[in-house]
Amino acid sequence: MLNSVCSLSIMTQIGLLILVVLGVIKAYLILTTGVCTSTKKLTGKTVIITGANTGIGKETALDLAKRGARVILACRDPKKAAIAKEDIIRESRNKNVFIRQLDLTSLKSVRKFAADILKSELRLDVLINNAGCATIEKKLTEDGLEVQMQSNHFGHFLLTNLLLGLLKKSAPSRIIFVSSMAHSQTNTLDLNNLNSELSYNTGTVYFYSKLCQVLCTRHLAPLVIKSGVTVNCLHPGAVKTEIFRNAPTWFQMVAAVCIPLFFKSAKEGAQTSIHLAVADEVANVTGEYFSDCKIAKTSKLAKDLELAKKLWEVSETFVKLKPEERHF
Repeated sequence: MLNSVCSLSIMTQIGLLILVVLGVIKAYLILTTGVCTSTKKLTGKTVIITGANTGIGKETALDLAKRGARVILACRDPKKAAIAKEDIIRESRNKNVFIRQLDLTSLKSVRKFAADILKSELRLDVLINNAGCATIEKKLTEDGLEVQMQSNHFGHFLLTNLLLGLLKKSAPSRIIFVSSMAHSQTNTLDLNNLNSELSYNTGTVYFYSKLCQVLCTRHLAPLVIKSGVTVNCLHPGAVKTEIFRNAPTWFQMVAAVCIPLFFKSAKEGAQTSIHLAVADEVANVTGEYFSDCKIAKTSKLAKDLELAKKLWEVSETFVKLKPEERHF
């Protein structure tokens, strides 16, 4: 009986210790979370946000709508986008919120979206390439491209190129890529296996796609700097979003327990995107990688400008970019 009581006491102490440690970690995460402090209004400005119907994208759209921007929600699912639009208009009291269908896993859809924007919009002040996905099994799109790589990199790469002319015309303007610290989890970028031609590993593909966003930021920034267009990328933090919606059930169960404890809310995760879209102090900053509203370090590989140039050229081939679609 005494041994049982002692064992219970030890278990209680261990449990309390774990709770204290978890509490300290959570407090640290809250205290170190960057917050956009800019009060700048965006009246008269037009913003496009991909994947804006949920998570970080929706919170970013809501904030920018509150600032008076004309916000275009570039989403794959019109029904989910319609719900998000209603929420954003209700909370922001800004009726200038619009939906344009965009499926990044279809280059045809990207081209149609861009063509519609060029016909309907007189200006584009901010392009936020926010949408992304993480999958487990290898799947190819209608274009023969791996789903993760096309959703996170190729689709946004093509979209940015197609809208670059309008962004330059509207300068000063800003391009923002929502990347991730996951870019630093790979020590190589095999351009011969960029589309998983030789081998496939879901983690490697995700790391590659996020590294591609940082490298493209590095390459594009100096090419458009004289045009008044800035290009930056960011790590939003570990955020509670729907990015793991395609993960196995066991992974989702673990995530359901851990995410609320250690991950940022979508609103917290959107702060750096918002900061890069509105803050005056970054108006002339370009080619940088941000985290928690501050410039952060990247991996050594992400600083390789020669690799960035080669990646850009290879990506042009994958998305079949035409000479007349190059705007620099």
